[in-house]
Amino acid sequence: MHIETDPGAQWVQQAATDARAASRVLSRLPEAARNRWLAAAAAALRARAGDILTANAADLAEAGGNAAFRDRLTLTPARVEAMARGLEDICVLPDPLGRVLAAWTRPNGLAISRVSTAIGVIGMIYESRPNVGADAAGLCVKSGNAVILRGGSESRHSARAIHAALAAALRDTGLPEAAVQIAPGPDRFYVAAMLRAAGMIDLIIPRGGRSLIERVQGEARVPVLAHAAGLCHTYVHAAADPAMARAILANAKMRRTGVCGATETLLIDAAIALGLLPVLVADLAALGCAFRGDARACAVVPTLVPAEPADFDTEWLDAVLSVAVVDGVAGALAHIARHGSGHTDAIVTEDGDAARAFLDGVDSAVALWNASTQFCDGGEFGFGAEIGIATGRLHARGPVGLEQLTTYRYVVTGNGQTRP
Repeated sequence: MHIETDPGAQWVQQAATDARAASRVLSRLPEAARNRWLAAAAAALRARAGDILTANAADLAEAGGNAAFRDRLTLTPARVEAMARGLEDICVLPDPLGRVLAAWTRPNGLAISRVSTAIGVIGMIYESRPNVGADAAGLCVKSGNAVILRGGSESRHSARAIHAALAAALRDTGLPEAAVQIAPGPDRFYVAAMLRAAGMIDLIIPRGGRSLIERVQGEARVPVLAHAAGLCHTYVHAAADPAMARAILANAKMRRTGVCGATETLLIDAAIALGLLPVLVADLAALGCAFRGDARACAVVPTLVPAEPADFDTEWLDAVLSVAVVDGVAGALAHIARHGSGHTDAIVTEDGDAARAFLDGVDSAVALWNASTQFCDGGEFGFGAEIGIATGRLHARGPVGLEQLTTYRYVVTGNGQTRP
């Protein structure tokens, strides 16, 4: 094998070689062995919570950014505990490996079955959320995959402290340490090397901002499972229950403004805008939200800041909400088709026909009826955790959990058949 002189490429080649061997071991282990590591890893995160929080404090001391960015970066005792519980939740999920997805017998007597199997080596490139490393490792090991992590420079201390806990659990349970590896540093040449590692890394999953996703999709020579911007919409239909609409919108926008499932645009039906839009704006303004309104919204609430042309194409990831008045379900769908990113979109209505028209018409990975867009989350879907959100059309869409980290192969059983 040709060994490149670039230090990033050298490390990735060795890491991928070791990861391939580790994946072969993992994918052949009984589920109980993989579950033992998950339980041990959860215990290690709890035991090392002090070290993890100290490392996170160092990251925060070096970080700038707005409140939403710092929220994504921040770990607390509760968030460390949530990481540990996430691994335990994965532990109790059914084994994704060895499932017979379909089976049939041909006229010649050949019995054919389609069986789930691990993908192999996953490259995980992520930015400010340090908990991503634990979630990715848990999902990968349970699904028989080895994972190579590369966290962002802003979370480098936290990422390494979390990895140390996961690696200790691998040693304690006798699993290969190469099952979960992390790049030695935050240098960008590790990212470049991972993106060039065709034949060594089977799948790259980026999780971060638009610039990271665009770079990965533009440079990768390895298949990529990614999402575009989280330009999520909440459409308040003319038949919405006003109290429900107020509660859902406040949660969808303001629960955590920096997550990709946060609503970035409110669409409100023209039939109810005059009465309800001022109330919705007042609710969110009281929570610290700012607004960018189209001409029709500003006519109803003159205090709104008029929207610039690019505002409806902006993933704010902050306490800012774009607002547009639309004419019925058709108007909402047209706006989303023009400005959406295929991530998550919701309708609030008591009209079942309108809801079905919206759900059938919106081309998004996740569509909701009478619920907050912030439910677009692997844990909330019952996946235990998620390794990311996929908005493409191949292999997976929406929250990516255990099932989406497997592929399949065919097993064919005969009794001496030969092909004529």
